[in-house]
Amino acid sequence: MINIAVIGFGYWGPNLARNFNSNPKLTLKTICDFASDRRQLAQQLYPGAKVVADLDLVFNDSSIDAIAIATPVSTHFDLAYRALASGRHVWIEKPLTETSEQAQELIELAEKKNRIIMVDHTFIYTGSVTKIKEIIDSGKIGNIIYYDSTRVNLGLFQNDVDVIWDLAPHDISIMDYLMPFKKVAISATGASFHDGGQISKAVLTIFMENNTIGHINVSWISPVKIRQTLIGGTAKMILYDDNQPSEKIRIYDKGVDIVERKEDLYKINVQYRVGDMWAPKIDNVEALAVATEQFANCITTNSKPITDGAAGLEVVQILEASKKSLKKNGEPINL
Repeated sequence: MINIAVIGFGYWGPNLARNFNSNPKLTLKTICDFASDRRQLAQQLYPGAKVVADLDLVFNDSSIDAIAIATPVSTHFDLAYRALASGRHVWIEKPLTETSEQAQELIELAEKKNRIIMVDHTFIYTGSVTKIKEIIDSGKIGNIIYYDSTRVNLGLFQNDVDVIWDLAPHDISIMDYLMPFKKVAISATGASFHDGGQISKAVLTIFMENNTIGHINVSWISPVKIRQTLIGGTAKMILYDDNQPSEKIRIYDKGVDIVERKEDLYKINVQYRVGDMWAPKIDNVEALAVATEQFANCITTNSKPITDGAAGLEVVQILEASKKSLKKNGEPINL
């Protein structure tokens, strides 16, 4: 049995605690939060767990094997470093750290201590993304040419990060998992519409090898909630709409063939392909439950999770480049 502690019982911590508590391979040993009302709620929900306000009571408990960190990104490095240095496995919220240097340091420490880092890029473990990965790897959609996502809603405004750091890690991690291509350059444009506030609407462009491109549109100031992704292939195209209660994935047998006519080099013949659409069956298991099971298995077998430290580092590098590009009004930043 793996004893696990959760640090942070605010927005996401309760979801982690619920899944850890439900997994037969884990024991929810301790919950730590500075806020008294959150501790009171944690104790009501999990009377068998130790609920504390002092971090030392977590790190000094030798019976704890793993620590989950669900706190603001500015605290990630210090908490994760302390956990790894003390010999604990680490589950950590996205993004992994504030800088790529911090992420690299955690990866090296985890390797030195022979411990697991798992970054909670939750969407990777959904039935939808798993199915899309299966379809792409089968070659059914041909060569991938673009990734185009929209993740917008009204709020929640963050004090410590802009909208790219808040929302884009979801789509960056999904894109990186589905399309593990080398990233060449990053461009980001955005604006804040409140005095002294964080960037609240932005568009991120990711240039990849093989002339593949990714666009990620994120916003805290949309009147509607949209969670939609288009993945274009040379043979077929995929629409992934996470807001749909059913048929979250639709595959369209549509595309464009451009043929240069030998008899006239200055004319291009555009041929449109319009075929069937179908929606594959998707597993409805909760993504966090799948991720929790993988975390427990990785600890037991000493193997790496899909969303390990290296995957977390890739996301942080893109986020860092976006911050630099924003300051330069969208100028591409080479990676």
